Amino acid sequence: MTNTQIVAREKKSISTTPGFQIIQEWLKSEGKTAFPFQIETWEAIAAGQSGLVNAPTGFGKTYAVFLGALIPFINEHPADWKTRKNNGLRLIWITPLRALAKDIARAMEEAIAALGMTWGVGTRNGDTSPAERQRQKRKMPEILIITPESLHLLLAQKGYPDHFSHSCILATDEWHELLGSKRGVQTELAISRICGIMKEKKLNLQVWGISATIGNLTEAAEVLLSPLGKTGKLIRAKLKKNVSIESIFPDEIEKYPWAGHLGLKLVDKVIPIIRESRTTLVFINTRGMSERWYQAILNAAPDLAGVIALHHGSIEPDLRIWVEEALHTGRLRAVVCTSSLDLGVDFRPVETVIQVGSPKGVARFLQRAGRSGHSPEEISRIYFLPTHSLELMEVAALREATTKGNIESRDPFVRSFDVLVQYLCTLAISEGFTHSLIDEIRSTFCFADITEEEWDQVLNFITNGGNELSQYDEYKKVEYLNGVYRITNKRIAMRHRLHIGTIVSDAMLKVRFVGGGYIGMIEEWFVSRLEPGSVFTLAGRQVELVMIKDMTVLVRKSNSKRAIVPSWGGGRLPLSANLGNILRNQFDRVWDPRAPKEIKVLRPLFEQQEKYSHVPASDELLIEQIETRDGFHLFVYPFEGRLVHEAMAAILAHRLSRIQPMSFSLAMNDYGFELLSDQPIPLDDSNVHELFSAEGLTEAINQSVNATEMAKRKFRDIAVIGGLVFQGLPGHYVKTRHLQSSSSLIFSVFRDYDPDNILLRQAYREVFEQQMEEVRLRNMLERISKVKIVLQFPEQLTPLCIPIKVDSLRETLTSEKLEDRVRKMQIQLDK
Repeated sequence: MTNTQIVAREKKSISTTPGFQIIQEWLKSEGKTAFPFQIETWEAIAAGQSGLVNAPTGFGKTYAVFLGALIPFINEHPADWKTRKNNGLRLIWITPLRALAKDIARAMEEAIAALGMTWGVGTRNGDTSPAERQRQKRKMPEILIITPESLHLLLAQKGYPDHFSHSCILATDEWHELLGSKRGVQTELAISRICGIMKEKKLNLQVWGISATIGNLTEAAEVLLSPLGKTGKLIRAKLKKNVSIESIFPDEIEKYPWAGHLGLKLVDKVIPIIRESRTTLVFINTRGMSERWYQAILNAAPDLAGVIALHHGSIEPDLRIWVEEALHTGRLRAVVCTSSLDLGVDFRPVETVIQVGSPKGVARFLQRAGRSGHSPEEISRIYFLPTHSLELMEVAALREATTKGNIESRDPFVRSFDVLVQYLCTLAISEGFTHSLIDEIRSTFCFADITEEEWDQVLNFITNGGNELSQYDEYKKVEYLNGVYRITNKRIAMRHRLHIGTIVSDAMLKVRFVGGGYIGMIEEWFVSRLEPGSVFTLAGRQVELVMIKDMTVLVRKSNSKRAIVPSWGGGRLPLSANLGNILRNQFDRVWDPRAPKEIKVLRPLFEQQEKYSHVPASDELLIEQIETRDGFHLFVYPFEGRLVHEAMAAILAHRLSRIQPMSFSLAMNDYGFELLSDQPIPLDDSNVHELFSAEGLTEAINQSVNATEMAKRKFRDIAVIGGLVFQGLPGHYVKTRHLQSSSSLIFSVFRDYDPDNILLRQAYREVFEQQMEEVRLRNMLERISKVKIVLQFPEQLTPLCIPIKVDSLRETLTSEKLEDRVRKMQIQLDK
């Protein structure tokens, strides 16, 4: 029988099965029709296959896999599929966010109730009560919605293999978000263990990923399905989501723009959009700015009080849940939010999205646009509000990328030994593991090439603390007993359970009113700078600091007109390589009469740039040398993102100092970087190509950048994940500076006495690959070697260099003084 005949038989057989017909009839009663990609997924699941489903936001990816799990069950039990209870765990649904679990569970429960089935739907994450966890331990629901961290906590339970006593489906939702993170590695390891259990019991495990569009879908499927040892099926929806992108233009385009100041000045242009829409999401890139925008909108439109809300990760969970419910029911007109609402919670009433500031990536932009018009027939409407004039170039690039479907890839993590160390200790708490576990470990994409020597190093590390920590009992966590690796010390086991996970951030303190009432979370470093009586905003409220007691920040309400806006870790997002490439191409259209309106609006700025210097084309690198009373400036514009520019600025400064001893101060943004010196900078036509050569790049990085100090800070996170430093007990967490101190001490010991330590090598590798983006830096230098380098010597600062110059002033000036300084600078340049 040919493959074509087999496929035809499967299609025919599933379409005539009772399960398929029942699901089709239910969808018809709901006024819905299954898309071809959903039916293709149901066929693949019925045939016992695994795979990855890709579709635009709002096209029913969830139903493709969820309903696909119901159809075989109905077919297996045609007589009593409605009444059968206690069917065991049939669908494990991994979700990256707690916020998604509630909405997904509700959607599944509604479908199950409408079909008349008795399947139970459970959720398991950090918000799940101990009583519910005990109920699940006694009897698992048929569907369990769980985060990667909670899945590992499940593997830390005695008798966890008993939960996997039936053939089941493991679905990973929003796989594009987990891929390229250590949480993705956690997911890979969990799948490998569950797969191993199912093989031992001769049961079938199907693994399905659910993903929005990314540039490397085939690789994403390969990573997810690697533990199965099968290629799997990649199912693409082949459907296009209509996206309407509109820019919000300032009344006047500044010829000398600077980052951050423009956004809030355009708040009056946002109010009409909110009033004209049923519900609007206003996406802000940082939590601090979301607090500012919430207050600014209320100040501009006080009548919106009560129908506008704030949502970000540091707001207390009950309030976040209330906001999500109010969005779902349409009670709110607008929500100011961060990436906390990026992902696939189905907020059906949302009509409009406003993106404040560049999202710095095409995939993130489309994800947020897809929050509106969350159904196939509707148009996703998104407004782009620039925080400075040049960001209008980015929206032109985003529109082109959206039209062409040019989406970023997410590179998977490999050889994340800190996650492996944590995982082995997790298994050692429950059932233990044997040396043969290496076969499961090697089945994952992340550890496919782990050597026997590295495996022995990992085992030595968890049993003896490695070569240099063997004298300390606290690092001898795992014992080797009768051929099995186990943790028998209850204190070590308890500590480990408390800190399973790979998300490492600064210590967070709870914020409560003196009279009771939880508001949210704030980072320790921010609160440590405040004095009693200081007023700050949180969750849209102005509060006055009373005291810090037992790791809790006690506050009272304040009516002060001035308040400090908190800032949280994370900072600004760097420009993606994909968007940077498209952005460079936009400069070829500056003088084109058919250019997008965003570029046409910026013509006065580019005319000023051309008057004093040059507007770089996509096949040019512009370098400006300018002398001012501050010194000698060198501005370079690669348009490669701030992380690459930071590394390149340090390398260029190092190479220049070898020509002539001199010191520099550095500044950078996503468009370029600045070197400032008190003496002329020796760069000209004779040496510029050599200075930007990729030859000897690794050596140049090591010599120019304090890689050791960067690795030391990176090692702190690795040490926390790998269990080398203890974060403390709930309510009594170790302060961040103490964690850094402890991890730095261990780092120094490894560096001086155990340089081949796998966690030490990982720290350096992560600095090069993630923090400095070495591959992207090398690609940039290779690109520069093929383009024309344009050297200009303007007599004054230019429109392109002003944003970089202002960023260098932020370090030493308050926001008010900065604005005054920039205003004077603009007046002087306009003369």
